[in-house]
Amino acid sequence: MAATKDKITRPRGVAPRPQRLLGHGLVALRGVWPAIALICVMLAAWQAISSAGLVEQYVLPAPWDIAKAMVSDAGLFWTASIPTLTAIIVGFVISILIALPIAIGMVYSPLLQRAIYPLLVLSQVVPKVALAPLFIIWFGFGTAPKVFMVVLIAFFPLVVDAVVGFQAARPESLMLVRSMGASRWQAFWKVRFPWALPSIFAGAKVAITLAVVGAVVAEFVGADNGLGVVITQARGNLDTVTVFAGIGFLSIIGLALFAIVSVLERVLVRGSRSGRSFEAAGSL
Repeated sequence: MAATKDKITRPRGVAPRPQRLLGHGLVALRGVWPAIALICVMLAAWQAISSAGLVEQYVLPAPWDIAKAMVSDAGLFWTASIPTLTAIIVGFVISILIALPIAIGMVYSPLLQRAIYPLLVLSQVVPKVALAPLFIIWFGFGTAPKVFMVVLIAFFPLVVDAVVGFQAARPESLMLVRSMGASRWQAFWKVRFPWALPSIFAGAKVAITLAVVGAVVAEFVGADNGLGVVITQARGNLDTVTVFAGIGFLSIIGLALFAIVSVLERVLVRGSRSGRSFEAAGSL
């Protein structure tokens, strides 16, 4: 009876859910194993060079020593990661809240686009390291200058990719929903926004990696806590192992945040461009 029900409810050619999940996992593994293999080869070569004494330990410590430092000092690094991660997440969310309204305004107002776009470009060509001391003067040594730096460095790719996505909506889909009585905002939420989601997430994946850079740059210039402070203090003591261990923790944070954004993309963008306009028109 269960087999008959499965045949009736499942479309022809579609595998059961466990088999589909296994298939997706194998596809994902095939996509990442070359990178994993290359990283292993590079680490093995690095370890061999360090073990052979070709490079001084204080210049380039062995990967095994760095891994041991990351484990032995994990409490220090995790404690220092909390303020850094807080600044990254808060700044990234603020960047989204700023970037999307600006992108919407630029799509619907050519005059606003001509007025804002040069300012956006100008905000990126100014060196962020040169602005970091000003943020410390204005906001002090707490979390605020780090958040401001993250916003400044992360919102640009969000704005640009969101504008590209909003403008990429099919004109015939917009005409269809407008012909069925939809207002401009209904057409935006039913057509433009779903169509732009892939581009928005593409910008978000770039922005989340830049957010890590922005937070650490602010901590390098001046902060009272964070991974950047730990790395700066270790550099002053010529403790290269701790410097590399801190960089390793920053890499873990960046990869984890990138993975979270990628998972959200898979969940929210699935089928966003496949028949979405006609389904939206039918729901009006």
